[in-house]
Amino acid sequence: MLVLVAPGQGSQAPGFLNPWLELPGVADRLRGWSDLVGQDLIRLGTKADADEIRDTAVAQPLLVAAALVSATALFDDEALPAPRAAVGAVAGHSVGELAAAAIAGVFSAEDAMTLVRRRSQAMAEAAAVSETGMSAILGGDPDAVAARLAELDLTPANNNGGGQIVAAGTLEQLAVLAADRPDRARVRPLNVAGAFHTRHMAPAVADMEAAAAGITPGTPGIRYVSNADGGVVTDGAEVVRRLVSQISSPVRWDLCMETFSRLGATAIVELCPGGTLTALAKRNLPDVSRVAVKGPDTLAAARELIAAHAAQAAEQEHGA
Repeated sequence: MLVLVAPGQGSQAPGFLNPWLELPGVADRLRGWSDLVGQDLIRLGTKADADEIRDTAVAQPLLVAAALVSATALFDDEALPAPRAAVGAVAGHSVGELAAAAIAGVFSAEDAMTLVRRRSQAMAEAAAVSETGMSAILGGDPDAVAARLAELDLTPANNNGGGQIVAAGTLEQLAVLAADRPDRARVRPLNVAGAFHTRHMAPAVADMEAAAAGITPGTPGIRYVSNADGGVVTDGAEVVRRLVSQISSPVRWDLCMETFSRLGATAIVELCPGGTLTALAKRNLPDVSRVAVKGPDTLAAARELIAAHAAQAAEQEHGA
C-alpha cells in the first residue's frame, strides 16, 4: 500500500516553487489561489527571503499550495482526488492536513486555500500575543523528557516518533529547557513563529471554526489518517472538525506512522516540499520505500512507485 503525505510548517525554503513554474498550468493555478488567499504566492515562492516566508500567514498558504501543485503534477494534471487504486491512504503533518483532506476528496483545492488563509492569519495573530516558539528534543529517555516538559509547563506539541518530541511554549521556557536539558537529549530551536498546537493557539480555533462552517464536506475517497490520534477518519464532517481542533492540539505523527504500518504501507511519497516526513519514515518505518517530491525532477521516481502500486491493486482486484 502506498501512502501520500503532505509536510507542515518549517519545510519551506526560499525559491522552492521556482522549478514548478516550468510545468504547464502551474502559474495559472497559483495565480487563482493567490486571489483566494490575498497574497502573491508566485512571488513568495520564488523571490521572498527566508524571513518573509517564515511568517505563519505566508508559510501556511505556500505549503498547502505547493503540496496541491505537486499532487496534481504527480497524477498528470488529473483532477483531485488522486486515484484510489494507486493511493491507499493520505495524511498531512499539521497544516499539511488541509492538502491531504483535499486530495482525499473531503473538499476542493479552492476550499483548502480558503481555509488555510483563515487558519494562517488566525494563528499568526495568536502567536503575536506573546513571544512563543518551538524546539525539537532529540533523544533522551522519553519519561525524563516528559517530566522535564511538565516541570517547565511546556507542551509536547509534536510527537514525531523515533525519540523526536517538539516542545512548545514561551521563548523564556524554551531557553530554560535548552540551558538545562534532559540527560542524553539535544534541543534544537525550530524556525517557526509561535507555539503551534498548544493552548497559545486557542484564540485561533474560533476563527477556523467560522471558516469551516462554510464548507460542505464530502466523504473521503481515500483513507484519511488524522494527526489527532492516528485514526482513520471516514466521515468528512469529522475530518473538518478535527482540522479545526488540531490548531490547539498536539500532532501525533508517531501514531500516524503506526497506522501506516498497521495498514500495510510499503511505500510513502511526500509531496512538495518533501524531505521532513520521509526522513521520519526512514527512522520509524525503515522497510518502507520512500520518495520525497522536492521539484519536478523527482516526479518520475514518485510516479514509478505509484504505477507499481496501481498495478498491484489492479491485480488484487482482478484476482478477487
